[in-house]
Amino acid sequence: MVFVTAEIGVNWNGDFNLVRQMMEEARNSGCDAVKFQSFNEQVLKDNPLKTRLLKTSISQENIKEIDSISKDVGIEWYATPMYHEAVDFLEPFVNRYKIRNMDSEILHKDGTSKLLEKVLDSGKEVIISSETNPKELESYQNENIKWLYVVPKYPCKLEDIDFSRIKDYDGYSNHCVNIIAPITAVILGANMIEIHTTLNKNGDYVDNSVSFEKNDLCKLVESIRDIERIRR
Repeated sequence: MVFVTAEIGVNWNGDFNLVRQMMEEARNSGCDAVKFQSFNEQVLKDNPLKTRLLKTSISQENIKEIDSISKDVGIEWYATPMYHEAVDFLEPFVNRYKIRNMDSEILHKDGTSKLLEKVLDSGKEVIISSETNPKELESYQNENIKWLYVVPKYPCKLEDIDFSRIKDYDGYSNHCVNIIAPITAVILGANMIEIHTTLNKNGDYVDNSVSFEKNDLCKLVESIRDIERIRR
């Protein structure tokens, strides 16, 4: 079964009422989980939206409320830690971690980082986005790692995507506004799909340029389940 994650990310604006709605929409659309991000001021540095974005970061201050809402709604949540200290407070609450493409690039240079070491030491599933094919990496043999192909453009176009080696990955992290991109990934064998979501494409949400509304999310998950019935 294809594992579908609705990336809430920064689109909940730090509003617990909004995040509940987004979790409910993801659950009702048939998604398996929702995902957030955890960053700090150092990660954001000179980002002009730093103050706003920090409200959306999973932190020690909001993590219990996020966990409580997810349990109430009935959908799993996990997060992308972007600094290694975040793993310490995420650890009691999540069943898996996500590593973004930027933090996975060091693996392709035969290196590592405190962040990567901490999530791998957890023994939990670690989902890693990578634009560069990971097949030649030593860590490719680690059964706890799931690899997602990604094009790190916001948004990316269909012509930016190259699925010629999608079978070397476990799935696909989508930044394309055309629903055919994640559908094609599943047809070609992807077993994990990550898709950004929003309550309203016309609303004031930071990642709207790469996000799907409820109707498209429902259509996507329905298509994925149909593909599963005929895929071999």
